[in-house]
Amino acid sequence: MLQVLSNTWALLLGMALLMLGNGLQGSLLGVRGEAAGFSTLELSFVMSAYFVGFLGGSRLTPELIRRVGHVRVFAALASFVSAVLILYPAFQHPYLWVAGRVAIGFCFSGVYVTAESWLNNSVNNDQRGQALSLYMIVQMVGIVAAQGVLNLPDSSGYLLFIVASVLVSVSFAPILLSISPTPAFEATKPMTLKQLLTVSPLGFVGMFLLGGVFSAQFGMAAVFGAEAGLSLAQISLFIATFYIGATIVQYPLGWVSDRMDRRVLILGSSAAGGAAAILAFSAGQNYNILLLSAFLIGGLSNPLYSLLLAYTNDFLEFEDMAAASGGMVFVNGVGAISGPLITGWLMNVMGPYGFFIIIAVLMFALAGYAGYRMTQRAAPSVEDTGSYAPVMPTSSVVAIEAAQEYAADMAEDAEKEDS
Repeated sequence: MLQVLSNTWALLLGMALLMLGNGLQGSLLGVRGEAAGFSTLELSFVMSAYFVGFLGGSRLTPELIRRVGHVRVFAALASFVSAVLILYPAFQHPYLWVAGRVAIGFCFSGVYVTAESWLNNSVNNDQRGQALSLYMIVQMVGIVAAQGVLNLPDSSGYLLFIVASVLVSVSFAPILLSISPTPAFEATKPMTLKQLLTVSPLGFVGMFLLGGVFSAQFGMAAVFGAEAGLSLAQISLFIATFYIGATIVQYPLGWVSDRMDRRVLILGSSAAGGAAAILAFSAGQNYNILLLSAFLIGGLSNPLYSLLLAYTNDFLEFEDMAAASGGMVFVNGVGAISGPLITGWLMNVMGPYGFFIIIAVLMFALAGYAGYRMTQRAAPSVEDTGSYAPVMPTSSVVAIEAAQEYAADMAEDAEKEDS
C-alpha cells in the first residue's frame, strides 16, 4: 500500500482537490438556488443537467484524448470548470445554471477520464486493487470535506464559488507537475446494451435504478435540506453522512459479497436502504433520525454500484469484462439523469420529504427485481465468482474498466491456483 501511495500521491492529492471543488459546487447550488427563489422543479433540472454533461463527456473525451493528448484535454477542461464556477453567482437564472451544469458535468467527466488513465498507468496489475481502494477513499474524503467548506462565512455571496474555483485550479499542479510519461489511451469497444441486458438483467436494471438513487443523493440532498428548513451546518452534516456511511460499509459489504450469492446481498441491501428512506420520511423531523437514515441509505446504496459490477462479471468471460463497463456506465448515467427530475417533481407535489419517497421506491424496486431474478436462474457457485472491487458512482469508465480488469486478474489467478 505504501509503495502504491508513493507512486500516486500527487495524482490522489489532485483528485482530492477536484472532489472538494465538485462536492462543494453541487451542495452550494442547491442551497443558493433555494435562497435565490428557484422552484424545486427548476432546481431539479439544474441538478439533472450535470449528469447529462457527465454522460456526454464519458462518450466524447476518449476521442479528444486521442486527438490532442491527455495534458491538453485535462488542462482545457479543468480550466473551463474553474471559469464556470466563477460565473454561477454572476448569472443567477435557472436556465443559465442548467447550461453551466451541463458544461461542468461534461468537463468533470473528461477530467476524471484523463486523471484515472494516469492513475491506472502508474501502477502494475498487482497494485491495481490497492490503487482503486485508495482512489475511492480519496473521492469520499473529498466529498465529505467539501460539506465542511460549505459552512465558511460568505457575506458577499461570491466567496464559496471562488473557493470551489480555486480548489479546481490548484488541483492541476500536483497532477500535471508529477506526470512524466503520458499513458497510451485505448478505449475498450463497449458491449451493446442488448448484449449486456442478456448477460445480466439484474446488473442492467439495477444500474439504471441505482443511477436514480445516487443522483438524488448527490444532486437533491442540499435542496431537500434547504426546503426542510435545516441550517447550513445541518445540511452539510446531512450530506456528508451519506458518504461517511458509504465509506464505512463499502469494504465489509464487499468482503461478504465474495462469499455468498450476491443476489441475496443485493436484495437485502436494497430493502434495508428502502426501509431507511421510509424511516426518514416518517420520522425525519427528528434530526438524529435523519442522520441515521442518511448513513444507512448512503452506506447501503453506494456499495451496490460495485456489487452490481461484480455480479455482472460473474456471467462474463475474462476478456469481456472491460467491454461491459462502458454499457454499465451508460445505463447508470441514464438513470442518473432522470433521478433529480423525478425527485424534484415529487418534492413539488409532496413537500421536501418526497425526497425520501423516490429513494425508497427505487431501492424497493431493485430489491424486488433481485428477488424475481433469483427465481429465473441458479446462482454461480462461490468458487466461480469474481472479486469485488470498490468503485464510486462518480468514477469514469476508465476506473470502471480498471476495476473489471482487476476482477478478471483475480479470477484468473484463482483459477490457476485451483488447477
